[in-house]
Amino acid sequence: MRQAAYLWASARSQGIPTADNKSLDVDIIISAQWQILKENFPGRYVVVVTTNVKHLSRFTEAKVWRDIKF
Repeated sequence: MRQAAYLWASARSQGIPTADNKSLDVDIIISAQWQILKENFPGRYVVVVTTNVKHLSRFTEAKVWRDIKF
């Protein structure tokens, strides 16, 4: 949640609101988790699979599940 709060504040200071002024929305929480995974597993491919690519791709690598190649 600290990472999410940092990301939320950073986005706000750049004029990129993500939710109500007093709220952390789930996009920011998911994005923070993505950043933590990416830092802790270097060399691994970490992607958020979602139907909300537009919002999440501002902070993460996000793809629609149909676009993931195994």
